[in-house]
Amino acid sequence: MPALPTTSKGNLMSQNSLRAFAALALSALLAACVTINIYFPAAAAEKAADKIIDEVWQLQKLEKPAQTQPAAPQK
Repeated sequence: MPALPTTSKGNLMSQNSLRAFAALALSALLAACVTINIYFPAAAAEKAADKIIDEVWQLQKLEKPAQTQPAAPQK
């Protein structure tokens, strides 16, 4: 980047600050564009889903009889 003409020391510091900020902003922008992709094997995901579904069905079967039992008649 060519140096811009300056008339005082304050302007030079301001330009250096601006360049530093621009470099920092550009670095942050480039870092924000990084994408991380994680791929799961389809077979393992399907097996895990089947296991979870089976566990849910078993829990529902265990809870259902307890909820539907009629109360014992009182004498």
